[in-house]
Amino acid sequence: MTEQVRTSTRDLEELRERVAAWLRGRVGPDAEVSGLSRPTANGMSSETLFFTATWGGDMTRCVARLAPAGEAVPIFPSYDLRAQFETMRLAREKAGIPAPRALWFEPDPGPLGTPFFVMERAEGEVPPDVMPYTFGGWLCDAAPEDRRRVQDASVGILAALHEAPFTPEELSGIGTRGLRAHVDAQYAYYEWAHAQRRIPLLERAFDRLESLWPEEPGPDVLCWGDARIGNMMFQDFTPVAVLDWEMAAVGPRELDLSWMIFLHRFFQDLAVAMELPGMPGFMGRDDVCRKYQELTGYQPRDLDFYELYAALRHGIIMARVWRRRIHFGEQPEPDDPDDLVLHRATIEELLSRWRRRPAAPPGPGC
Repeated sequence: MTEQVRTSTRDLEELRERVAAWLRGRVGPDAEVSGLSRPTANGMSSETLFFTATWGGDMTRCVARLAPAGEAVPIFPSYDLRAQFETMRLAREKAGIPAPRALWFEPDPGPLGTPFFVMERAEGEVPPDVMPYTFGGWLCDAAPEDRRRVQDASVGILAALHEAPFTPEELSGIGTRGLRAHVDAQYAYYEWAHAQRRIPLLERAFDRLESLWPEEPGPDVLCWGDARIGNMMFQDFTPVAVLDWEMAAVGPRELDLSWMIFLHRFFQDLAVAMELPGMPGFMGRDDVCRKYQELTGYQPRDLDFYELYAALRHGIIMARVWRRRIHFGEQPEPDDPDDLVLHRATIEELLSRWRRRPAAPPGPGC
């Protein structure tokens, strides 16, 4: 995760011409597309295109999200772009989340070879994945009080989303529903992604989850899914855009909270491995839970379970990314399949820690 990940094999000039032809059919014959490019930092899954659209004397900076072509060895087995589009729209309109304005959804694969949607492009600073934000840069170098503003505002995004009054009908087409369905879907994803060579470490983690299973999972809410600061844009340390809704689901609040906590730990561990200080006081479990409870009145619970689950979920994804890199000749196949998991040591540490504990499920609280 310290180099740019290839997400497409499509030619940019051909794409620009096809996007322009499609846009003319949408808004009129005078439409033009210019400045089409791909991002160079975050993002590993859907293909993303930046472009400027002009028509009728107006200019709009746009972002298109496309499902990857099959030859690109996709990260996920399927890409429900309609659900992503609708989730982003709902989050903006009903929860007040600063998701980008959704412009068009195109279900027909004809224009670009795959369904896609277009949203308005936001402007701001993103904590980068490449190189990781914990290695240095605007957030790592910020004053402690500004880092805290980012942390608290990011937790506030989750609180606003989880507290929003969505109807069952609005959530009916979004991801899985409930914790068991979510975990079962992750296991199906693991089997799809790694059928050619199984990963014992991840299978042990799935087994351990069962002994840590919450006695009473919290109420289901709309979860962002890929809830992390690397999927936000900030201006003056305040979120102005919340991006990447492809992992959205309906489930316990702790799915989002644990993912946000763990993903920072992942980047912090990379910094420590490079003998850098990173951001050790940032996104700590107790602080995040405390702020979330202050904002919602809900006390997060069973975080041992959810911490392991977040590490496991990220392990499946990162091992798939590594397989793609092997496919494209960017690295060799490891002798030990567990080495496909970049944070192998973290999962091993979690499993070792919980082997020393009683087998009874954890109680409420962080």
